[in-house]
Amino acid sequence: MSVDDELMREFLLESNDNLNQLDRDFVALEKDPAATELLGGIFRCIHTIKGTSGFLDLGKLEALTHCGETLLSRLRDGELSLDATMTSALLAMVDAVRRILASVEADGTEGSDDHSALIENLSRLSAASAASAASAASAPAALAPAPAPAPAPAPVVVSVVASAPAPATSPIAKVVPEPAAPAEEIVTATKGPAISDTTIRVDVGLLDRVMNLVGELVLARNQIIQFGTTLKDASFVNASQRLNLLTTELQEGVMKTRMQPIGNVWNKFPRVVRDLSHACGKQVDLELDGTETELDRTIIEAIKDPLTHAVRNAVDHGLETPAKRLAAGKPEVGRLHLRAYHEGGQVNIEVSDDGAGLNIERIRTRAVDRGLVSADHAARMSEREITHLIFLPGFSTAEAVTNVSGRGVGMDVVKTNIEKIGGTVDISTRPGNGTTLKLKIPLTLAIIPALIVTSRSERFAIPQVNLLELVRLEGEQAKKSIERLHGTTLYRLRGNLLPLVFLDRALELDEAATASDVLNIVVLQADDRQFGLVVDGISDTEEIVVKPLGKELKGISAFAGATIMGDGRVALILDVLGIAQRANVVSASRERALTNKSGSAKDEGEARETLLLFRIGKEGRMAIPLSMVARLEEVARADVEQAAGKDVVQYRGAILPLVDLGREIAGEPSCTDADLPLQVIVYSEQGRSVGFVVEQILDIVEQPVTVRHRAPRPGVLGAAVLQGKVTDLLDVHGVIRRNDPSFFGRENAA
Repeated sequence: MSVDDELMREFLLESNDNLNQLDRDFVALEKDPAATELLGGIFRCIHTIKGTSGFLDLGKLEALTHCGETLLSRLRDGELSLDATMTSALLAMVDAVRRILASVEADGTEGSDDHSALIENLSRLSAASAASAASAASAPAALAPAPAPAPAPAPVVVSVVASAPAPATSPIAKVVPEPAAPAEEIVTATKGPAISDTTIRVDVGLLDRVMNLVGELVLARNQIIQFGTTLKDASFVNASQRLNLLTTELQEGVMKTRMQPIGNVWNKFPRVVRDLSHACGKQVDLELDGTETELDRTIIEAIKDPLTHAVRNAVDHGLETPAKRLAAGKPEVGRLHLRAYHEGGQVNIEVSDDGAGLNIERIRTRAVDRGLVSADHAARMSEREITHLIFLPGFSTAEAVTNVSGRGVGMDVVKTNIEKIGGTVDISTRPGNGTTLKLKIPLTLAIIPALIVTSRSERFAIPQVNLLELVRLEGEQAKKSIERLHGTTLYRLRGNLLPLVFLDRALELDEAATASDVLNIVVLQADDRQFGLVVDGISDTEEIVVKPLGKELKGISAFAGATIMGDGRVALILDVLGIAQRANVVSASRERALTNKSGSAKDEGEARETLLLFRIGKEGRMAIPLSMVARLEEVARADVEQAAGKDVVQYRGAILPLVDLGREIAGEPSCTDADLPLQVIVYSEQGRSVGFVVEQILDIVEQPVTVRHRAPRPGVLGAAVLQGKVTDLLDVHGVIRRNDPSFFGRENAA
């Protein structure tokens, strides 16, 4: 839905609500003409409809409400006294407004009704003196004589408005008889429910209470499912599966009631950009892409200020003046592009400009001058690290403090506020061609998927949005793979040094460590850096309900909240960035990046993607984005069952359909050895899952991906060179649709 469509929808909703109230107000006003407050409310309502109709280019509606507003103005100012004739004329105007709105909703036009007689009557009443108006009130039939018997009201009034018809003696029909609408108009107008009949307004506080109750229901569901794993009662298992399905659907439904389009935030930016460009002497063309992208309303509220700072910074610092742009061979008008889209369970927001880009040397010099970094350190920093200095508190490249910039609070606010809601901030620049600020934020903060880990007999939850992969080292491998450099423990993961943080040490847990030859590493992302969190055990992933911490614990940076587990015990939710900062991983990793030569200079400025590599059949290599992988499983062949002629397996309280990618794409089954378990990649969306059976899981890679060619084969998006070998890219949605067209039910319905 476009911005104009959304404005029209809101106008129709509010106008119909106000018109229903006007019916009651006019009746009350007729009984008490001296009720000035009531009359003032009626005037403001008609005035609002008139003003908005002019903005939306609804000329007929604007002309009609303008005449009604004039009459109401004289009544409000005491120049006229309300009588039955005026009330009837104003009510006739209300009915005419309803018909116009119904026509706008039905076909986008204001209809073919002629309201000239009603407009003339309203104008005559407002132009008359109080005395003549009183005289007219004593003989209402002389204004617009009606044949006997009086004709019934026009059917369009009843069919469109769906209100009770006016009685035969109603003065509405006698003052201004409206012509009946043609039969085809009636059919068009009544073909579906009106917007006002399909939409209700709900208090936000009520939605929050319902969301809290759904959260408690999710906790109860988790407890029942955990309890069900210990029972062999088929009836109980079936009931718990049904409860799981219904709870998931209810959770999704309630979440949707809290979702709002990001356009609600972006609607104010045209004015912000216009005012700021005038103040800076610049010309800016603002483009908004993805305004319909939805987020939870709590997220919407949290990103208003950061986005405003980002937009102001792009206009003030990013874009050049017209003279400088012309000198650089650019158009006079600068381009500012805001884009929002969903990706991997998150929302990406990009703020891009085509300005001069960041001045790396100027940033380096200013950071040293302000004492933010040492001169030696600044000299060793890469360009990427230099660009991220603009997020430091107090940093600014402005030469003077103005009402727009120079106080060093802009980008720091952006980064801090986005990280508070579990998001990340990244920036890239192209000298002479512009800068792009990229924000990654969660869809919601209320219920999130998380990995449950243990350390010293304590359980903790790690938001899945920060999770990259899991590594398990045993025996001699655990001892040989660990290195120490400058006092930091490291693990060499696919040639790259990964700093390790031991959770028990970071949280200063007192219980003594138990001897073990197993090392469990949870690879996490924090501040665009990777590190490994060493834990005692890894349990499972599940949806958790986020509970805020009390004020006594809010100052502890290691925790983002708490949740109640299936057994009723409380588990703390780890703040991944806070853990990294406590362990000095972020700063340490920046130092090591200066000496890490594994990445090429060519790749440094390119977008990198993390992919899971696997083999199908005997030779086929394929890849899938790691963000689309929910879990990796091994399934015993004895556990595979048949349902509707297809392979399925009982999985985590539900039924998981299996799709053999070898048979689907390569024409040969995966894993023909009957003694080996099936290797399964689990993909989940909207509470449903499917398992892709593959021959072998090969590796996880992170590198820039360039699709070399498009393949005509079903199930393949194209090919790319990964680890020096040509690798097909799996078309996940295409494979699922061929095997189960109803999987993406909502999508197909559209």
